[in-house]
Amino acid sequence: MARRISKHLAPPRPLSSSHASAQTKADGRWVVRTMAGGRALKDYRCPGCDQVIGAGTAHLVVWPDQPSLGAERAVDDRRHWHTACWSRRP
Repeated sequence: MARRISKHLAPPRPLSSSHASAQTKADGRWVVRTMAGGRALKDYRCPGCDQVIGAGTAHLVVWPDQPSLGAERAVDDRRHWHTACWSRRP
């Protein structure tokens, strides 16, 4: 009987994409998931404007559809964006 890997040694689980959509931008296809304000428990820095997305602020979590070169999983490249900043992105 095979032993299970300890949950502390297993790689982290990716964010669920069950409530996500796919969007295509100039640099490729992205998975976009909304983050409700009540679930945003800490501050993040938006890569679009370099401003803080404060805890409790609704925003988007975005990651590439395919992993970047050298990354094992695409979700490892996820970033938190202001909704307006992501919308303005070409």
